[in-house]
Amino acid sequence: MKFASFRRIAAPAAFAFGAILSMAHGGAALAGAISSSPWVASTDSKVRLVSGTVDLDGSPTLVAGVQLRMELGWKTYWKNPGDSGVPPVFDWAGSKNLKHAELLYPAPHRFAEANGTAIGYDDEVVFPVKLTPEREGEPIELKLAFAYGLCKNLCVPNEVSLELALAPDAGKGDAALIENFLARVPKPAQDGVLPQVSGVEAKLDGGPPELIVDAAFPPGATETDLFVDAGDVFVPVPKALGPLADGRQRFAVTFGSASEAEAIKGKQLSLTLVSDQGSTEMIWKAE
Repeated sequence: MKFASFRRIAAPAAFAFGAILSMAHGGAALAGAISSSPWVASTDSKVRLVSGTVDLDGSPTLVAGVQLRMELGWKTYWKNPGDSGVPPVFDWAGSKNLKHAELLYPAPHRFAEANGTAIGYDDEVVFPVKLTPEREGEPIELKLAFAYGLCKNLCVPNEVSLELALAPDAGKGDAALIENFLARVPKPAQDGVLPQVSGVEAKLDGGPPELIVDAAFPPGATETDLFVDAGDVFVPVPKALGPLADGRQRFAVTFGSASEAEAIKGKQLSLTLVSDQGSTEMIWKAE
């Protein structure tokens, strides 16, 4: 499935949305102790900013989230959208007392499309955002320009503008919602913790060029999968080379050309293993 008016390019941040088919602007007044911005409708979806104090590494931490709800049948994309579509773009320019916003991606799943396989989310997703203020103890004023693709029978680009003022002592707020999606964010890989990548074999100079990834999953795991992202470099959607057997599964990332394979050399790839019993992510450098 392809977008009607635009195509994916290598650098998501540089993506020109061209003729924006749907534009909406909305935001919360930057005053008062509120935990979420008003919903902003766009195409068959709506978006808002949420916030709450959650427990991170044993410490109460103020965390924001970008909440996107979609009507039945619509979907949006992961950071590597797959064979078609575009990744979301989050622009925090104009925010005040914000030194850094670390956006986290919940584990995605794949969708079969006429033109291949897409990677992303349906129904609802919240992208948690870890906030680092420039000045501790002072309010943060968030301003977000959020661009995202929305796809059903036709794929539509969307852009919304959101604002939310966060007091440093905002309280629980939408903590339960944010914690729900924080639990779906893949954890950094650790030795002895499943799922785990047990081996990567790079066959980039042969034909066809490919990566072979061996994975180990927890006993009884289902819905097992692998997703790969290399930032601004295209990586094809992995394919399972067989069913899960004794907790083991092998995946192949097959490149369409030698130039596609050459482009990942020297790059750091994130390998995300997903299952119903948890997800992990590791960084692997292609040589």
